[in-house]
Amino acid sequence: MKALNCILNEVDVKDIYGRKDVHIDQLAFDSRTVKRNTLFVAVRGTVTDGHCFIEKAVESGASVIVCEELPKLIRDEVCYVLVSDCSEALGKIASNYYDRPSEKLRLVGITGTNGKTTVATLLYKLFEGLGYRTGLISTVENFIHDNRLASTHTTPDPVALNQLLANMTDSGCEYCFMEVSSHAIVQNRIAGLRFEGGVFTNLTHDHLDFHKTFNEYLKAKKQFFDILPKGSFALVNVDDRNGVIMLQNTKAYPKTYALKSMADFKAKIMESTLNGLLLEIENSEVWFRLVGDFNAYNILAVYSTAMLLDQDATKALLVLSRLTGAEGRYDYVRSANGILGVVDYAHTPDAIGNVLRSINKLKSGTSRVITLIGCGGDRDRSKRPLMAPAACELSDKVIITSDNPRTEDPAAIIDDMMKGVSVDDRKKVLIISDRREAIKTACFIAQPADVILLAGKGHEKYQEVKGIRYPFDDKEILTEQFNQN
Repeated sequence: MKALNCILNEVDVKDIYGRKDVHIDQLAFDSRTVKRNTLFVAVRGTVTDGHCFIEKAVESGASVIVCEELPKLIRDEVCYVLVSDCSEALGKIASNYYDRPSEKLRLVGITGTNGKTTVATLLYKLFEGLGYRTGLISTVENFIHDNRLASTHTTPDPVALNQLLANMTDSGCEYCFMEVSSHAIVQNRIAGLRFEGGVFTNLTHDHLDFHKTFNEYLKAKKQFFDILPKGSFALVNVDDRNGVIMLQNTKAYPKTYALKSMADFKAKIMESTLNGLLLEIENSEVWFRLVGDFNAYNILAVYSTAMLLDQDATKALLVLSRLTGAEGRYDYVRSANGILGVVDYAHTPDAIGNVLRSINKLKSGTSRVITLIGCGGDRDRSKRPLMAPAACELSDKVIITSDNPRTEDPAAIIDDMMKGVSVDDRKKVLIISDRREAIKTACFIAQPADVILLAGKGHEKYQEVKGIRYPFDDKEILTEQFNQN
């Protein structure tokens, strides 16, 4: 139970109507979860407006309503708190309710288009390996030290997020590494959190269904660095031209990493094979188990972050050299006859290009690359005509199939993808809408030493069709096919 005046600390309150000496047992922004003595925040969402459910929340027992506009019906027994922005208020209220957990550990946020999950996961594994109790908040999974929790969003809602951080502090965690999505930044899900630092990986074409333009997407990412407090660090990849933009106007002290440009932290690829990477970092040559040139950036981002968090360089590199990446990120399986299957979450044109360039660089001269690719329904349609050409450019055979069609017709999604495929490239394309059949076909046509890339779904264990999630695991199906052939 928390006193209202404590919960409203640092919230931009315009006015309060009704009793102020109230105590709260629960927070809610969904009227269906409201119980007695609940504080309900009327957040305006992309689909619904919480203000429409104020009366329902009151009837269910809400004693405090936080809103941007007062409802027509004002009840004497209810306290109404008028704020300028409910989404921002919710973040700060949640932080206060759970005793500001982000200030009790060293919280680092990782943002960018590609690499967020791998960097966050490697940081979690590294700091656990260095002997610290550590938390992880990611697209694939969440961890409180060694306790694994399911993940439903890249960045949880503010109430769930602060409760998770509070559980981490209660369990003795000293560090937490979390992915920070552009949606979460714009929707103020991270409002009220105190970050020790922020990491920028890169920025490419994605989420334009939500942000509408690339410039708005860029602004969303930059907003994270704009809110970093003085005394924190802002670490950015300056081989990406958007890296320096992230540093403009930030109060955090700027740090950079790169493979090609001048930077505070540098690395050089000495050797890149299907078994790993040999990198020169800080005048030391270190072998890493991660595969692909793009993972050199992820490794360097992790090492640089560890240095900014005052870790010993030799110990950090030793532990980091033993680590594997996140599930569904360049996750591979080998068949008995020498076919290599790669499962990767790559779902942007740039990510597809990165993975395929690495595969082409590492494969033998006679090996073919067979890429299976789709696009999600009810998401950014503008990238669909770019995805298939990105796959065609660097593949010998491309199978266009379904990803998560959601409420859309899979055939319509595939038509959108095919619009970007040239006449010449159409000769190398097969269209198989059923993803399971597409995987079977890829395995059937592959020869020993060929490489099959299953792109787009990565770690996901489902396929969403017409609002229903059916069990579906790319790696599991690929393994089954390899065992049968």
